[in-house]
Amino acid sequence: MEKTLRPMTLPEIRDWYEKELSEAFLPEERKPLEDILALEEAGRYVLLGLFDGENALLGYATIWKQPEGEELVLLDYLGVSARLRNNGLGAKILKLLAQRYGKQGLILESETPVPGGDPSENDIRRRRIAFYERNGFTTVYEIATCGLRWNAMLWGPVPDGLDAVMAAHRALYGPSRTDVRVPLGPDEVPQLPYWMKEKS
Repeated sequence: MEKTLRPMTLPEIRDWYEKELSEAFLPEERKPLEDILALEEAGRYVLLGLFDGENALLGYATIWKQPEGEELVLLDYLGVSARLRNNGLGAKILKLLAQRYGKQGLILESETPVPGGDPSENDIRRRRIAFYERNGFTTVYEIATCGLRWNAMLWGPVPDGLDAVMAAHRALYGPSRTDVRVPLGPDEVPQLPYWMKEKS
């Protein structure tokens, strides 16, 4: 059956946020839906769904970019519907994204294993990193966002210098995101994002 990666409609986005994103990502990792929609309205966010021929959502990817869209883009969320995981759909989505965004620069963030952390959680983190490596991504530095430490992973050949990549990566978040550090030093402690600080 044919699969198509296309922009989601507003009802599809709301359904995705409630059923898919909320199931797959922790609260500190989920930007408020209003903020996602504001970024989309500003031309800075693309919400893509992988749909089958019957218009059922199989998986998704969201891309965060600058309004002009010519610089580095961030793969913000990637997921496959729970019932369909481990069937190669995540790799298919990454391949389609690389075709679409690879020339301008495609970066993602994968959670770094935590020294002394829960062994099963660290195993999941290592498996995710290995999955991205198998699909053409290389860890280039560490960052902080959402109160956590992440590997920044770049698709394709790694440039000799990373200053321009890091500047473009940090610029995506904007100056108001004080929880974001690009790059993150080994002794720096990640801070909570604004939507978690407001609740605490």
